[in-house]
Amino acid sequence: MTERFRRRDFGHIDLQLIVEDPTAYAKPWGGSLVLNYVPDEELIESICENEKDVPHMVGK
Repeated sequence: MTERFRRRDFGHIDLQLIVEDPTAYAKPWGGSLVLNYVPDEELIESICENEKDVPHMVGK
């Protein structure tokens, strides 16, 4: 897996993700999205494992 982050300007980061595993997939696949800066927001770690278990998430 390859993740590429590019800061387009102060308020935006372009994220590109490519998954390449010839044993599991016939061809590489992926996607991209834009991350937007939100002033005065606290960054918290989000853990994907058992997302429904909110009390055990970091920062909660």
